[in-house]
Amino acid sequence: MWLMCAHVAWEPDDAATAADGGVWADPLVRLLQAELAVRGERIAELEGDNARLREENERLRDGLEQTRRAGKRQAAPFSRDEKKPNPGRGGRKPGPGYGTKARRLPPPAEQVDETVEVGLPEACPDCGGQVVLDKVIEQFQEELVPAHSRMRRYDVALGCCNSCKRRVRSRHPEQTSDALGAAGVMLGPRAHALAAWLHVGLGVPMAKVSKILAALGGLSVTPGGLHSALHKTAGDAETTYQALLETLRQSAAVAADETGWRINGERAWLWTYVGDAVTIYDIAQGRGYDQAKAILGEGFAGVLERDGWAAYRKFTKAGHQTCLAHLLRRCRELLEVAVGGQARVPGELRRILLDALATRDEGLDGEALAAAVKALAARIDAFCARRPTHDPNRRLVKHVTAEKDHLLTFLTTPGVAATNWRAEQALRGMICNRKNWGGNKTREGADTAAVLASLLRTAVQQGADPIEVLAEIQRTGQIPAGLVSACAGRSP
Repeated sequence: MWLMCAHVAWEPDDAATAADGGVWADPLVRLLQAELAVRGERIAELEGDNARLREENERLRDGLEQTRRAGKRQAAPFSRDEKKPNPGRGGRKPGPGYGTKARRLPPPAEQVDETVEVGLPEACPDCGGQVVLDKVIEQFQEELVPAHSRMRRYDVALGCCNSCKRRVRSRHPEQTSDALGAAGVMLGPRAHALAAWLHVGLGVPMAKVSKILAALGGLSVTPGGLHSALHKTAGDAETTYQALLETLRQSAAVAADETGWRINGERAWLWTYVGDAVTIYDIAQGRGYDQAKAILGEGFAGVLERDGWAAYRKFTKAGHQTCLAHLLRRCRELLEVAVGGQARVPGELRRILLDALATRDEGLDGEALAAAVKALAARIDAFCARRPTHDPNRRLVKHVTAEKDHLLTFLTTPGVAATNWRAEQALRGMICNRKNWGGNKTREGADTAAVLASLLRTAVQQGADPIEVLAEIQRTGQIPAGLVSACAGRSP
């Protein structure tokens, strides 16, 4: 166009030229000037967007770098970069919510093993004057005394039946094995149970367990010997483990979760299931429906409190409760990086979930509860009808749409929690073990850890002494009476 215009003879209008201050008032020139002005505004707008995106990109890069560096600081993974200027006092806060204030109480007289009289000095330590007794006040001190192991010898009687010629041998209730000869020297049931509790229950590495047993009781045993002892203990407890598994499948509500594990350096998964007064651990090679089905059973009909992992949705006969804590955490993370209108979607879902938890805390029932649940369900449906263009928000809406029928089960089914916190709490101890051990070296070791962890956690869950529970299992070979009411009376 400019080439064509350049060859056109043109005589400017003197009046127009004068009116425009000497600039030709050609319509084409004015059109091009207007287009240049629009393009200039667009360029300025894009430059503003570019600067904003550069700033956001730098902020995200800094956050990513901090996260990457924090992940390598394993010595203090929970430390904060900056301390609060005026931190509050640690511990529980005073007031009605403090709870019971406890202290060590004086023991009954029959529990006092030794009485020591602490007499007054003959003279005052300051002036040397005579000291007169006013009264005597009791002070109590509970101390550990040096312990030692007890070596017990069983003289086992062997015989033969005159009628059937069958070999017959005697067995004492405290014996845990029929081995004789070279294998006839072993640890007792309490030593086995204590080693299992220290290693699996408290996460103490086996080499240190060996040192603890030597320091506390003078028991000399190698870490390898303790590993063999734990395998035997888990084998004796297999029947009890299966009984607890059956009790889990009959629970009205089960909280489930899983985390990473290692077997001989290869990836595996630690699963946990917390039911009615029973906890089951399983270390499996996969993280799918088949692994969960092997524990819960295909026909599990209770309520499954779980996160949004897709494998749990395949339990079609079960009720479901999606963990609201996971969704609230996801909303918070999206809100932290949201720009402008990107905050509307996670903000709306956060309000819905918080209102659902507030409805639970109000203690509504009957028609009032039904009306509240109906209103919340309508808000969830409206949320799922949204069509955001921001990818993280779009994925959030898609996830909530898949879980929308399982968000309010805790309001309609008594005894169901709004989160899977029970399973996450049960995982914590084993996660600490994973940090100490790095997983298991063999498949047998993984099975042993799962069985012993299940028994120890279930015993604590029911208020029983885990060491006594394991010792009784080894002595009797039966399910401890009262460990789980549904298991009482069963025998191998």
